[in-house]
Amino acid sequence: MIAQLTGVLIEKNPPQIVLDVHGVGYEVEVPMSTFYNLPELGQSIKLLTQFVVREDAQLLYGFGSNHERMAFRQLVKVSGIGAKSALVILSGLSVDELGHAIQSQDTALLTRIPGIGKKTAERMLLELRDKFNFTSSATSAAGSTQAGHTSDILNALVALGYNEREAGLAVKGLAKDISVSEGIKLALKSFSKN
Repeated sequence: MIAQLTGVLIEKNPPQIVLDVHGVGYEVEVPMSTFYNLPELGQSIKLLTQFVVREDAQLLYGFGSNHERMAFRQLVKVSGIGAKSALVILSGLSVDELGHAIQSQDTALLTRIPGIGKKTAERMLLELRDKFNFTSSATSAAGSTQAGHTSDILNALVALGYNEREAGLAVKGLAKDISVSEGIKLALKSFSKN
């Protein structure tokens, strides 16, 4: 699998770009959120990638952040949503907006995306409800220490058997300066109250 590419940007034709990596040109499809943040031609960039092999093609998708790539991977697992549809969804919504739509079960927001009808939106909400990490971008916006602590607490709760949604809700109410061990204890206490 090709996990990332670092090279010189030599072509930009939305949604495709061509990245020259030591003389080899890789054609990569990117969501518009990544495309808008690309530098000028001739500049060096690094993209996280997802390599998709189909019966009739081998395709490479690129992302500017790990959150985008993780969201893409979750979207393509939904029945009826392929890689192209997932790219359209990530072009129409940021990862934050998608996470919020899933958390609040907002079909209206999803149906505004071209090619996503009501049934597909409902299926996405159902299948991604417990699989999509709602705290991913919220923790990255916080300080790096807090992001590390929140992430560690979240991972510990998931390892203990709670789903990501439950763990995300428990972590949301914790103080910003809390230690990992204290955060886990408080989160577990909040589960026992429910």
